Amino acid sequence: MAEPPGSPHRTTGSTLLHPLSGLLGIPLDQINFVACQLFALLAAFWFRVYLGPSHASSAVRHAFATLFGIYFAVFCFGWYSIHLFVLVMMNYGIMNMASIPNIHRYSFVVAMGYLTLCHISRIYIFHYGILTTDFSGPLMIITQKITTLACQLHDGIGRQAEELTVEQNRLAVKTRPSLLEYLSYLLNFMSIIAGPCSNYKDYIAFIEGRHVHMKLLEVNWKQKGYDRLPDPSPTGAVMSKLCITLVSLILFLTLTKNFPMAYIIDNEFLDKTPFLSRLGYLYVVTQAAKPKYYFAWTLADAVNNAAGYGFSGVDERGAFRWDLLSNLNIWNIETATSFKMYIENWNIQTAAWLKRVCYDRAPWYPTALTFILSALWHGIYPGYYFTFLTGILITLAARAIRNNCRHYFLSSVPLKIAYDIVTWVVTQLAVCYTVAPFVMLAVEPTIKFYKSMYFHMHILSILVLLVLPVRSQAHSIRKPQNQVVQNSVKSKEK
Repeated sequence: MAEPPGSPHRTTGSTLLHPLSGLLGIPLDQINFVACQLFALLAAFWFRVYLGPSHASSAVRHAFATLFGIYFAVFCFGWYSIHLFVLVMMNYGIMNMASIPNIHRYSFVVAMGYLTLCHISRIYIFHYGILTTDFSGPLMIITQKITTLACQLHDGIGRQAEELTVEQNRLAVKTRPSLLEYLSYLLNFMSIIAGPCSNYKDYIAFIEGRHVHMKLLEVNWKQKGYDRLPDPSPTGAVMSKLCITLVSLILFLTLTKNFPMAYIIDNEFLDKTPFLSRLGYLYVVTQAAKPKYYFAWTLADAVNNAAGYGFSGVDERGAFRWDLLSNLNIWNIETATSFKMYIENWNIQTAAWLKRVCYDRAPWYPTALTFILSALWHGIYPGYYFTFLTGILITLAARAIRNNCRHYFLSSVPLKIAYDIVTWVVTQLAVCYTVAPFVMLAVEPTIKFYKSMYFHMHILSILVLLVLPVRSQAHSIRKPQNQVVQNSVKSKEK
């Protein structure tokens, strides 16, 4: 968020780095964010080497991770960090006092309700020009973790294994966590500032030293010529992600400020620029808005990896993978040939959270409810709701086109290449059209933008849904585990 001129350090967090902020001309809250993440990176390496499971008990690791996380929160947000601690302790009370059949409902309502109230208060505070340090990011991550744990606790204690999907059964939590485990999961220094959200069982396995070992046991290492389990190091993955972070930072400092999203609704620009050129510029400004997300999410991923957290196994080539907590896949984003593919590779951990707490549990209209929850979680700016409601429409239209047309283009390589090129262009432009209100935030610029674009994506999507038959959405991922097993047995018998 830009600071108004004449406000040298409008933040409730630490002002220790104010001279550096003035020297670089970057808002102090952003300087504090980067400083905390870089310090967290160094602390993560130290944590893995000197407080590894073989050198320290789980209690010590939990305590260290929690205390450093609390310090980072106070450093960045000052007294605003009390919102994080209030929400955490309220839901700890719910987790211990609520009945298991309702624990996920109560936790969800309280966490989302408190987050929404904070979103509302921040917008009114911003409107009246008081201190505007944005503490909503960590609060959003904590909300994800609280609701994730509550749902997985409900699955582990309140439901039978036969009622769960394979994934729900794997992630189900069988016992309520202790206070230290709970605080460590929610407030650890690796994810308190920028996330990402992870599953409780994965985090506890990491703290107890079982995280990497469990993944390695899924591979037959004797066939690969190993006498014992290898010891994968995250150093290579961390260095690679830090390179991406550096490039993203450079692009942010050079491109983002030179290609503002607001220019696409400038009156002079609209009067003098033809429609196709406006479409091209929309793609450029959307690309320019991405590096800050690439920077923050990749750096957060590197911090977790540096601590030894985020190992996901071995790929087809035998290389170790450290992408369990990765929040994006840049190559798949930039080459996406479908709206679904783009969404699946952007903010991956939030998409996984939405799937686990909403999509897999929604009794009806899972796609619409998931988009609405995503908008509510992000905040109450009208632009968010324009984006996600438009996203519902385009997702349904894209699914209809793919289901009805794609198979006609698979008969030959040239047809498939042509199909991929066309769908890449349409996907990238559809994403740009959809996310522009997310950046603009307010109603007036959003409507002005849509008018300048002649509402073309809305109109085309509605026409597609009216013309093409829409297949009922399959929910195979939501089938209970025993039903999946029965289906696989039947298919084998055939």
